[in-house]
Amino acid sequence: MLDLLQQGFGAVFSINILLLMAIGVAVGIVFGAVPGLSATMAVALCLPLTFTMGPQAGLSLLVALFIGATSGGLISAILLKIPGTPSSIATVFDGGPLMEQGHGAKALGIGIVFSFLGTLFSIAALMFIAPQLAKVALSFGPHEYFAIAIFSLTLIATLSAGSMVKGLFAGALGFAVSTVGIAPVEAIRRFTFGVSELNGGFSMLTVMIGMFAVAEIIKLAETGRHAVQGKAKSVSMKNIKGFGFSFKEFREQLPNAGRSGLIGLGIGILPGIGAGTSNLVAYIIAKKRAKDGHTYGKGNIGGVVASETANNAGIGGAMMPLMTLGIPGDTVTAIMLGGFLIHGIQPGPLLFISQGPLVYTIFAALIVATFMMLFMEFYGLRLFIKLLDVPKHILLPIILVLCVVGAFGLSSRLFDVWSILLFGLLGYGFVKAGMPAAPFIIGFILGPMAETNLRRGLMLSDGNFMDFFTNPISGTFLGIALVFILWQVYSAMRPKQSAINEILRT
Repeated sequence: MLDLLQQGFGAVFSINILLLMAIGVAVGIVFGAVPGLSATMAVALCLPLTFTMGPQAGLSLLVALFIGATSGGLISAILLKIPGTPSSIATVFDGGPLMEQGHGAKALGIGIVFSFLGTLFSIAALMFIAPQLAKVALSFGPHEYFAIAIFSLTLIATLSAGSMVKGLFAGALGFAVSTVGIAPVEAIRRFTFGVSELNGGFSMLTVMIGMFAVAEIIKLAETGRHAVQGKAKSVSMKNIKGFGFSFKEFREQLPNAGRSGLIGLGIGILPGIGAGTSNLVAYIIAKKRAKDGHTYGKGNIGGVVASETANNAGIGGAMMPLMTLGIPGDTVTAIMLGGFLIHGIQPGPLLFISQGPLVYTIFAALIVATFMMLFMEFYGLRLFIKLLDVPKHILLPIILVLCVVGAFGLSSRLFDVWSILLFGLLGYGFVKAGMPAAPFIIGFILGPMAETNLRRGLMLSDGNFMDFFTNPISGTFLGIALVFILWQVYSAMRPKQSAINEILRT
């Protein structure tokens, strides 16, 4: 392990990869800090740039973007009281009041340091847990992979946006879109309607860019060029030593940080949930466990610590299912899956055997990018504050052009450009209907995996579907998925039944 890690650091410390990572972290921080942009959009836009790079350089750039954007959301959350990304929603609760009380430098320092520690914690967990998890996954066959795919689809659909029906519909629609093209076993054309470009189905990259980047551009364009924007308040760094808080305050927050890191890591491992949930869960638990819980929401540094530790701890958590099972943990790692496939690399348990040096290069890149994030966020704070003031009517057209160039560069086809516009409109429709986009994306990615392994499993079992339930591992996952669905149905029906009982009493 140490030899492989040493090789990984040797690859990362080459001049070109270090430069790419520095640019990636800086761009990621900007995308995280500017409200309306996100880590998903940053990785989606930069994915086409990795086509001409080697696997080590391309994947190092993507992880640098991921780390920078996840942490960058704290800048606007504290300065503007607007979360730059969903993972920084809870940071606003106490970061904003601290800024108003004149403790903006302390809030930013605490957020930066505990973002750094949360990321390092998750990377350490990824390095030690992922190889062991991969060894277990080596025994998986078609039955197990089908069950895991169904479990993942069920989990994200039932937890997304608080609506089981909307989540299930979005996941099913994504699954349906993934069936367009030539079938994986019989090689029969499906839903192509005579259009030859659809024989290969929709590209993962065009779906990602359309559903997230283009849809977000359309949504933000609604406000027009005269929309009122928040102005970043000035932060004085004079007479501020270190990161603006004392060692005593740091020591007192360590239990909170440890608990929040475990929450972020655990939720990050669950496919499709992500840091948008973990930071809120960690904040709620920190508030309940704190002796001064009544001061949360009024400028308590514990709220910033809980949120920023949890959302960054989700980075390593989300990478675990991607690297060990080939299943993305969230929408960002879903796009990173495309980065692996671009270079002909299939994530999964065999990745640790066939591509051991590359795996540890990714680990090294994660560690180096984390230290870059710490340095850039502290010393480049004034620059990032200025970028928050860029008008949307200037920023959005530039992003749209980059989307079109990225889509066209995929296969040099105008069909891909029209595809991102089509999925952009679909994503915008999701926004208007209150539909979650994450289940659609994960459904689109897991659809072929579920279908292919279902057919392979049936072929191995001579058409006997019951083998999926009698197999211990696949039966367990399918059973958990069924229990989860029943629980969600019960939870949805319970308030209605209580209301009916109340009416009958009166």
